[in-house]
Amino acid sequence: MANIRDIARLTGYSVSTVSRVINNNPYVSEEKRRKILAVMEEVNYIPNYTARALSVGKTKNIGVILPFVNHPYFDRLLSGITTAAFARGYKVTLLATNYDPQVEEAYLQEFAAKSFDALIIASRANPIETLLPYRSYGRIVFCENIPYLTDGCTYIDREESIKEVFTYFKEQGIQKIGVTLGRSRKLSSNSKITVRLAHDYFPTFSEDLIFWDCLTEEDGKEAAAYFADKGVEAIFTNGDHVAAGIQSQAPGEWLVIGRDNLYISELLQLSTIDHHLQACGETAVQLAIMVKSGNYRMPYEFIKR
Repeated sequence: MANIRDIARLTGYSVSTVSRVINNNPYVSEEKRRKILAVMEEVNYIPNYTARALSVGKTKNIGVILPFVNHPYFDRLLSGITTAAFARGYKVTLLATNYDPQVEEAYLQEFAAKSFDALIIASRANPIETLLPYRSYGRIVFCENIPYLTDGCTYIDREESIKEVFTYFKEQGIQKIGVTLGRSRKLSSNSKITVRLAHDYFPTFSEDLIFWDCLTEEDGKEAAAYFADKGVEAIFTNGDHVAAGIQSQAPGEWLVIGRDNLYISELLQLSTIDHHLQACGETAVQLAIMVKSGNYRMPYEFIKR
């Protein structure tokens, strides 16, 4: 496979002249440009754009660390990220971890090696203390509230939205609730908020009123069976698909509230929370490319149906 030195030898021009043609530098005569491009086409030369990006210090590529993509929460967040990134000429590389700390650290090493201009951490597997040192290699944006950071965070107002839902439960006379969560019993910062507030608002709440590993409609159906003999009066779910699965098994038995404000919640007339995830993703990109600085809390809307 031909390289830039081969092109220089075949054309009789210097490597620097060939490089200027590859990089569309205007300070090359048309005669030289035509000859170099013709030889490049003849030998099927493909420029090494990775090396080029490293040489100029920009890849125009944003890495997004997330556990998986087949979930409505991340789907809506990514919609905002890709919309904002593509509009500014950036690529987006999805770096799925399945919540494996070692996989996540490997991606951080790639970032340190300048494979990306910036990283957006949609959800992390490692303690925050593991990630923070990598900020010395470039811009890292966190999609969560890290109180002691004054810049680089965009997050949904999860705590206040959950408080509003639990207050609504109390107003409806609910005394005992069930909760669905993901993460296979590994408490993320977001899950910790839900569990803490459940204990605060409902003295009878206990760990056996949590159904874990809940992500899909099918998981919701299993959750319905799990809660059938728990004596709960309401279920706060971690997504509209989960809420729909529960509702399909026991329509009207519990007051079920979802999250994400997906179309399925409107069809089934389920109450839900709209956390404006697309706006959160768009803001993450603006922070990543330094169009914005600081921390941004997204507004939410509790939609009662």
